[in-house]
Amino acid sequence: MTRDLLLSRRAFLIGCSAAASPLLTPITFAATGGENRLVVILLRGAMDGLDVLRPVGDPHFAAMRRTLLADADQSIPLDGFFALHPAAADLAPMWSAGELGFVQAVATPYRAGRSHFIAQDALENGAGGADGGMTPARDGWLNRAVGLIPGANARTAVSVGQERLMILDGDVDTDHWFPAEESVLSSQGQALLAALHAADPLFAQPFVEAQALSRQFDGQRLPREKQMYQLLGTYVAERLRAESRIASFSLGGWDTHQGQAKTMAEQLAALTTALLSIKTGLGPAWDTTLVLTMTEFGRTARENGSGGTDHGTGGMIMAAGGALRGGKVYGQWPGLGPGQLLDDRDLMPTGDLRATAAWALRSMFGIEAQTLQSTVFPGLDMGADPGLLL
Repeated sequence: MTRDLLLSRRAFLIGCSAAASPLLTPITFAATGGENRLVVILLRGAMDGLDVLRPVGDPHFAAMRRTLLADADQSIPLDGFFALHPAAADLAPMWSAGELGFVQAVATPYRAGRSHFIAQDALENGAGGADGGMTPARDGWLNRAVGLIPGANARTAVSVGQERLMILDGDVDTDHWFPAEESVLSSQGQALLAALHAADPLFAQPFVEAQALSRQFDGQRLPREKQMYQLLGTYVAERLRAESRIASFSLGGWDTHQGQAKTMAEQLAALTTALLSIKTGLGPAWDTTLVLTMTEFGRTARENGSGGTDHGTGGMIMAAGGALRGGKVYGQWPGLGPGQLLDDRDLMPTGDLRATAAWALRSMFGIEAQTLQSTVFPGLDMGADPGLLL
């Protein structure tokens, strides 16, 4: 089950004044020094990495995905082995420019089952127990990391939404704001809202920026969903161009048990819109930005009888940004042949998803590897530097 709430444009306008986004689940920001920027996007519901990044070079893949590969002739070839889902075609120029990459066959240590609830907590908490399960900790790995970044100020992070994102919740102080419901404000109400925010030094400028963004998108003849994802990406970029250096938000809808072809096309189009809006909005600051998309687990290697896939294990990280050494698929491919699948159903994990995040934090914010392995991601062995960043 996912934890998402869709906000309207008006809610975006009201909520952005309190550092909100047009799409809820919560969106969080952390303010730090330096010019490096990190965006962590949580894809709730378990994105099928084998559909997004298709291992067409594996001789066993096509037979496992007959329905889901009906559009195979439209896939975008990447490196001779992997191909990109056609719904993400607008990201292909980023691959060519070295600004898009992937880490395949990764997972959290969670192996006790395939529960969305537990797996999402494991993803955000970042600590794996000796048995591969969860520790009792309820804080987030990004919260623990922010507390270790030189230059982080007293307003380290803010979480906006119906609930906090665990990934940025913890001992490091954070603010939490809940955006207003859909409502029609009179001119008098709008004036009162503006006056209230103008009197608050923390939110005066974000409110002005939210109004400007709202006017910018008014009148554009775009589908409602695309407009909101554009607003999301643009707003994230606005905050990262200001004093924030870390952002995290989540997008739901990736649980594709049936009718995956249609749902995946819609989801990837939305994610693509958000990513491109972040890039456009950041301008030159994109050169020092890394975006990591993470999901709680992968999906079954074989499609099911409903044109979808079920809960799996090994998944995939999509990475983007000017700071990325892209145009490459990282990780060790385990294969899809006999004896190569986990429990004869899932992509076998060959890497710890947390290691990618750890090396990103090490390279971008200077956190020591030993601290990352003991405090931010307890129990993690980071291994060798994969060289994701320039």
